[in-house]
Amino acid sequence: MSDILRRGRLSKSPGEEMRAYTSSMEADKWIFEADVFVDMAHTLMLQEQEIISEEDCSKILSGLLQIKEEGMDTLDFSYEDIHISLESRLIDLIGEEAGGRMHSGRSRNDEVATCIRFALRGELLSLLEDLMKLETTLTTLASDHINTLMPGFTHLQHAQPTTFAHHLAAHADAFERDIARIISAYERVNICPLGSAAFASTGFPINRYVTAERLGFSNPMTNSMDAVSSRDFLIECAAAFSNIMINLSRMAEELILWSSQEFNFVELDDTYASTSSIMPQKKNPDTAELMRGKSGTVVGSLAALMTICKGLPLSYNRDLQEATPHIIKSVNVTDASVRMMTGIMETLTIHEEVMKTQSVAGFTTATELADTMVRDAGIPFRTAHQIVGTLSRMTTTPSLKEIDQVSSDVLGYKLSEKGLTKEAVAGALDPLGNVERRLVVGGPAPIQMRDDLTDKKRRLAALQKEIWAMDLAVERALENLTEEVKTKI
Repeated sequence: MSDILRRGRLSKSPGEEMRAYTSSMEADKWIFEADVFVDMAHTLMLQEQEIISEEDCSKILSGLLQIKEEGMDTLDFSYEDIHISLESRLIDLIGEEAGGRMHSGRSRNDEVATCIRFALRGELLSLLEDLMKLETTLTTLASDHINTLMPGFTHLQHAQPTTFAHHLAAHADAFERDIARIISAYERVNICPLGSAAFASTGFPINRYVTAERLGFSNPMTNSMDAVSSRDFLIECAAAFSNIMINLSRMAEELILWSSQEFNFVELDDTYASTSSIMPQKKNPDTAELMRGKSGTVVGSLAALMTICKGLPLSYNRDLQEATPHIIKSVNVTDASVRMMTGIMETLTIHEEVMKTQSVAGFTTATELADTMVRDAGIPFRTAHQIVGTLSRMTTTPSLKEIDQVSSDVLGYKLSEKGLTKEAVAGALDPLGNVERRLVVGGPAPIQMRDDLTDKKRRLAALQKEIWAMDLAVERALENLTEEVKTKI
């Protein structure tokens, strides 16, 4: 292939080590298809604006289709990036008289920025679908466990009784916010830099609106300098991916703890576990452990992206080439982790009786007992807190007699004399009764949980429609572009 880039200003070719150091070809595999579509849309626009002839347009489009069908492996990897390699291949196929005109009115700067946004947009849509599957799995599982008691924790200590549904819904709500973040980020990703050229736009009478529309973008970017030099959309997406991975890592940590002999709340399906090379009895939650570890990879990519971008003057700088591998790694790890967690939760064995037994371990009903004293005996909560705290040093199932003994020391009278009954004490110590009393919005009471999960299903249905509409808009745009290209050949 001819060296179409260095044959003018530069008189020397780089050595092999220099080529390897400066090349982005490995990462550019991610944007190969995007680059072909961008070239097609740009070529069609050039012909419509009478910047190139219909004949040259036809030859260019024909060559691009051939390159697309052949795939990236047929390109010359000795070039520093996909854009020059693809253009050089095109010129070899159709000649420079036609192929050399494709790059009119643009630069690699706006080309690569457009390709990255194009490819990342597709990744976001895929991730949204996978997040929706995880949300649906968690919501369905929660609906099946509205009455499944378990201990709730603070500081990893038994705190109050709750339900498995309440716990799962907490994770589901966090992922619902993650979905909203990705949808919001998508709006800022899905804008088109193409036509900004190196940074100061171009003197050719191009039409940036038509190329943006053909590629499925919402609009062209308004400032050509900002368009080629900004990578804030990568940082925003990487931050959203980091947030997702942190939420997944928290779930993974719980699954690791809960599947231990000490907890024995759940058991991971064999598909998501491994064993020891030396201890044949072991069943290890390796998938969850790897997920916990991979969160560091994604957070590290965010830190790298911020560091790369933090001190760059406007407009384009080659440092930005280093950003692409980090966003690729970040989104790939995140999407794979979401799929793994969905599989884990779909196949999880839940030990309901163990969780029920543990729901009262550690005097988890203490708060409700204190609240009952306040309601029935009319004492201040802080005083009830002192009484129950004193009782907790003696027993986790106090009788009314024991309560009266402590209240006499604290208050000088028995709470039974103020209206506290054996029945009320028994009710306060019942974990199911504890849960059923928590009827406030966001609480674990079965009635409240049914309402909350019904509302969540409505919200998820609305989000799914929004995601489908985003996906369909891009799909139709690219289908129309492909058909338009075929009519020009």
